[in-house]
Amino acid sequence: MTTKVLTLENVTKRFGGLTAVGDVSFSINEGEIFGLIGPNGAGKTTIFNLITGVYTLTEGNIHFNKGEKPILVAKADPYGTGFFNDLKRRFVFRPKKPSDIAELGITRTFQNIRLFKKLSVYENVLTACHRSAKYGVLVSLLPWKLPYTNIPYPMFRKQVKQEEALNAKTEDLLKLMGLWEYRAMKASNLPYGLQRKLEIARALALDPKLLLLDEPAAGMNPEETLALLDLIKEIRDKFNLTVLIIEHHMDLVMNLCDRIYVLNFGKFLAEGKPSDIQGNPQVIEAYLGKEE
Repeated sequence: MTTKVLTLENVTKRFGGLTAVGDVSFSINEGEIFGLIGPNGAGKTTIFNLITGVYTLTEGNIHFNKGEKPILVAKADPYGTGFFNDLKRRFVFRPKKPSDIAELGITRTFQNIRLFKKLSVYENVLTACHRSAKYGVLVSLLPWKLPYTNIPYPMFRKQVKQEEALNAKTEDLLKLMGLWEYRAMKASNLPYGLQRKLEIARALALDPKLLLLDEPAAGMNPEETLALLDLIKEIRDKFNLTVLIIEHHMDLVMNLCDRIYVLNFGKFLAEGKPSDIQGNPQVIEAYLGKEE
């Protein structure tokens, strides 16, 4: 039986009188690479923001299957504007925050890269790895080792082993993404294509079950894009992931995705295998326009 990792049910998001996403429904199967495409302004990134809790839903539901049973990640916001409605939203409705959703196992990259730009490449990934640490802030501020030695105090041996494991995990992720030789470089000094890879590495450091990639090939040349295609497949298999990807490079989408969902003006246009989408006249018209 096929497990549905993510399900959107009649998802709608309005900003005032503008409907950015209207009545969108789809499901993503476990282990699938699922493409979300459409012209600029179609509502693709808005859907990512709804899944990850950046925006609250106007209508509909989003379910995430972590393994045991589906979890309601997001539901429609029943309250309007105003002070008392904001209080109800905070204390009664209590929508999940992006950090809550990341804890569930949904992580993402961003259309506009959001790295810790003043930190090194290594520190960017290590910071994300610390989500797995089992010690608190107070313990992290204490000295763990005897002065002028590498010998840990007996009560902190467990924490030292954890730290060693986190450093090893960081090293493995950087090597996987081809970033190990740049580990000491500031993130802001990396070429644009490598910043994209670093953002993927940081998302993987959070141990996701569902990885959302927002235009990962943006700024890459054809050779880099081809290498990224193989890398995403490798990541999917190595970490047993399900992947939802937004991308404008059609060669990448058609050769990478198992299924594709097409949006236009925030609404459903088409869904199917890449071969079905390539020959769909409505999709061609949405991208290229209609002949007069």
